[in-house]
Amino acid sequence: MTTSCSCKTCFKAIGLFLLVVAILGAMIGYDRGFREYPQPDWVTATPEMRFKYGSIGAEHDAGVPYWIFYVLPRIFPEKLTQDGLVIPGGYAALGVPWEQGQELPAGFTKKTIGFARVANNCAVCHTTSYRATADSNPVFVVGGPAHTTNVEGFFRYLIDCAKDPRFNADILMAEINRVADLDLIDKLLYRFIIIPVTKKRLLEREAQFAWVYRKDFPDWGRGRDDAMNLTKYFMIKAPMDDTFGPTDMPSVWNLKKYVWEKGHRMNYAGDSHDPYSVIMDSALGLLGAAPHNKADFVGQVQWLKDYLSELPPPKYPFPIDTAKAAAGKPLFDANCASCHASDKTGTPLPLADVGTDRGRLDSWNKSAAIKANKVVKDMGLERKGLVEEDLKGYVAAFLDGIWLKAPYLHNGSVPTLRDLLEPVAKRPRVFWRGYDVFDQTRVGFVTDTSEAQRVGTQQNTASKGGSNQGHEFGTTLSATEKDALVEYLKTL
Repeated sequence: MTTSCSCKTCFKAIGLFLLVVAILGAMIGYDRGFREYPQPDWVTATPEMRFKYGSIGAEHDAGVPYWIFYVLPRIFPEKLTQDGLVIPGGYAALGVPWEQGQELPAGFTKKTIGFARVANNCAVCHTTSYRATADSNPVFVVGGPAHTTNVEGFFRYLIDCAKDPRFNADILMAEINRVADLDLIDKLLYRFIIIPVTKKRLLEREAQFAWVYRKDFPDWGRGRDDAMNLTKYFMIKAPMDDTFGPTDMPSVWNLKKYVWEKGHRMNYAGDSHDPYSVIMDSALGLLGAAPHNKADFVGQVQWLKDYLSELPPPKYPFPIDTAKAAAGKPLFDANCASCHASDKTGTPLPLADVGTDRGRLDSWNKSAAIKANKVVKDMGLERKGLVEEDLKGYVAAFLDGIWLKAPYLHNGSVPTLRDLLEPVAKRPRVFWRGYDVFDQTRVGFVTDTSEAQRVGTQQNTASKGGSNQGHEFGTTLSATEKDALVEYLKTL
């Protein structure tokens, strides 16, 4: 009898011990793997800081564990390449806009969900930098096109690192231990769970990004992406085709100028209805999956729409010759206003009327729009969405802040406004994009100095999707008239 009672007591004690261990394990697992902490107050102290560093929820499915992100350039510096050459400088070598004193570049967010993770927000493609001279500090402008950032290079870098046999727990943990003092639990999580899972997920992206490794496609280069193919291959899982439509990162300031009732369309080819739809679809692309918290995600999209609707375009920061600009106003009215300051502005024009490269048009169609809209609707998200019709041409652009949107045309094939006023035969055929010293005379960025060539990526207008043809408006003006017109464009 005594023995039986002792056994029962023993079993109860063991059961209680195991229950306590299980509860503690679950609590630790939740705290170190899933518990979500708010970002620090400085991130949301101002709308501008929130735009640059605030999370939109991408850390859940698309985030990279912070300490892995931190040590990758230390372990794999040789994989940071540009135009086939290794470039030093860690992630800064990819041209990301990095403010002094900040831990991460603009557009890179850090949030703790169990463990610290790094992801992206909209600022990664929509923060511009410029410098007055090579010796000046950069000025950062939120809402502008990220003309220096090599997005394709970043995609490739993460995948290339994951494919390397050195991406393993022994090597990564040895490097992490040199720069961080993790506690025992985090060390075990990183070694046995976080590192293997991160490698697996990055390798899964390789199939989705197969098209960015095609040898018959040129590199996007700094400041460009192939936006609709990204949507096509990620959102609707379409099979890879031969279309290639690289475009410049667009500006996203003053979005209230787009009015659905006036027939305005968003994106370069007018394939989306309104700012809310574009922001939601872009954010979903960054998330890489359905939002973890739908209500929070919708709130973030609405905040971005409200903020960017009222964000003013940046004023030209350098001296303007007012007399010359005044002389340029009637030239603008005669040569540009019919498309860029009229009822046509913000609406798609037939390709034949403008004659620019058609690669971007061919990368998207009505069928893809219908499928993409269904994917978003199945997530339980509501928006006007993508236009369910075949595309006819490119949108006649609004010119607010045009001085900071270089290079020009939808594919960034013309380096400066002054070059855009030349016939196609006289425009630069090869130049280097992604250098941020501003050319105050020609209005654009310096593209042909030795430093621009060292920092930038080469754009060859003979390459697929890179033609600088078309838009030959104002090309018959005299040199003096062209200079005056450019001076006036600085004021917009």
